[in-house]
Order: sequence, then structure tokens, then C-alpha cells
Amino acid sequence: MPTKLLPFFKSIIDQDTAPIVICDLAHTVVYMNPASVTRYHTDLTGKSIKSCHNADSNGKIDAVVGWFAESSKHNVVYTSRNDKENKDVYMVALRDGDGTLIGYYEKHEYRQPETAALYDMPTAR
Repeated sequence: MPTKLLPFFKSIIDQDTAPIVICDLAHTVVYMNPASVTRYHTDLTGKSIKSCHNADSNGKIDAVVGWFAESSKHNVVYTSRNDKENKDVYMVALRDGDGTLIGYYEKHEYRQPETAALYDMPTAR
């Protein structure tokens, strides 16, 4: 992949309003987008994601990463539902160009219908 694409990918992640926490296979947080730092009130970059989870959750993280490693077709696992925020949460595999597992991230899918008008372009968000 051309390195000139990297700023575009980072911008996609940074502009997402949902939290995105990216981890390597050692469970080290390699990047948190601004929405995730705001949501979790801290930047865990460089720290183990397991440090902020209990033993049961850490076991589930290990199980999902193990499943991801079994096949390049194993890529998304539904992990939780938050009715208060009307969202579902998933773990998603990250793979390099040849399909080798290199890490994972947490994806939040909010289910509220959009309230903005089509093509509404306010001066600030």
C-alpha cells in the first residue's frame, strides 16, 4: 500500500464519531481516535487493553482473537448490546495484505435514525 494513503486512513478513523480503539496481537492499544479518548476519559495508547477489563472480559477477548487467528474468514464478532445508547458493539479483525492477523479493533454501531436534514451543512459540529 502506498504510504501516501496512510493520512487518508487516519483521517477516516479520526473523523468517525464512534469510539475506535485499535490493538495489536499483544493487546497493546496502538491508537485511539478522538471519540474514544472522549468516551473513556483517558488515552490508553501504549497500554494493555486488558488493564481496563475484568478477568471474564479478558477471557472473551482472548477467545475472539483466537477465533480470528483460526481463519482469514473469521473477522467480526458481536460482543455487546447497550440499550441505553441504542448500539451494538463488535470486535473486528485487522489483517495485512496477505490476510495475516495483525490486530483488532472495537466497532460501535449506533442504531438511532439520523435527525439531520439531507445535505445539511452547519457551520460547526
